Amino acid sequence: MKLIKSKLENQLCALNEAEEVMKSMGFSYGGNWDYDHGYFDYKIDDEIGYTFLRIPFKAVEGELDKKDTVIQLGEPFLLSHKYQIGLDDNAETGNLSGSLNQFSEPQDPDATIDKKWIGIGKELVQKVETALLK
Repeated sequence: MKLIKSKLENQLCALNEAEEVMKSMGFSYGGNWDYDHGYFDYKIDDEIGYTFLRIPFKAVEGELDKKDTVIQLGEPFLLSHKYQIGLDDNAETGNLSGSLNQFSEPQDPDATIDKKWIGIGKELVQKVETALLK
């Protein structure tokens, strides 16, 4: 994980406005929220794993399933996860275990982040700052 300093941190905004701006820039938050907090995610890379720019937020007025909710943005960060190549270390054979254990363990759930993704992440954060902090 790599934190990215930003003017977004602690800023308040309407969820519906933030969602509209972020989605137009390629961010999503479909499965990354609960009633009081969530994340806007932007997939930067998915070649041998994935690298996301993640901007956390929490509800300060209302709940995230309501249109008039006010959110507070958190400090953006890059998150990288490297897939395991080949068989899982704990692979078991058989129909039952195959139906229950479909996914291999990550090779590195907190992989090192390539410098080029850090630069791209910082540029994206600046674009979000410009769009949301008018």
